[in-house]
Amino acid sequence: MSNPWQQKITEYQDIAQKGLWNNNQALVALLGLCPLLAVTNNSVNGLGLGLATMAVLLTSNILVSLIRHYVPSEIRIPVFIAIIACAVTVIDMLMHAYFYTLHGILGIFIPLIVTNCAILARAEAFASKNPLDKSIVDALFIGLGFTLVLILLGAVREIIGNGTLFDQADLIFGEIAQNWTLYLPDSYNPVLLAILPPGAFIALGLIIALKNLIDQKIKKPSLSSIPVEIKVANH
Repeated sequence: MSNPWQQKITEYQDIAQKGLWNNNQALVALLGLCPLLAVTNNSVNGLGLGLATMAVLLTSNILVSLIRHYVPSEIRIPVFIAIIACAVTVIDMLMHAYFYTLHGILGIFIPLIVTNCAILARAEAFASKNPLDKSIVDALFIGLGFTLVLILLGAVREIIGNGTLFDQADLIFGEIAQNWTLYLPDSYNPVLLAILPPGAFIALGLIIALKNLIDQKIKKPSLSSIPVEIKVANH
């Protein structure tokens, strides 16, 4: 008989791997691309929106998992949307209170988190069918996978388009981060296309292509693992 704790850890690892890589909502499911493409003209904006999305995802998954036995299936979607809308409203008000400048930069894309298909999809496909602990792990790693893509996409566009990295990090981390900005040499000429909307599509396409290439390399069997059939001729 297998150890229950070991089985539980294995289940958590499987959920984490799917959230970060195998079922990444931005690179595989291609959900929530509107805000992802709109705000990632630098890495700090991507981090801000990613953390806000992860907070909403975590809140909605917890509440949906807790009430899943008490909500009739006929009205479950409106109830899930109401929960997500309440969570987005709270996050929007908190960001307005404590991250005022970043809240102004992200603008309408904070309230629009309520329309992010990835959040409703996790509530319907996972949290409504699983216990609280698994729903929390799912929300954390789905949110973390989405946030990492936002940061990576923002960093690529910021470096190529502005020649900087982590510019305006103090909007999230406070005064301690005022000197965190990294600069490319003065001889570098920024490519404006990178921080424009077409640059977002091009950069995201390249990141998705890189992920698919890595997946193919992982799945491709090595030469040593290919069985070799040796035939001996009879004379």
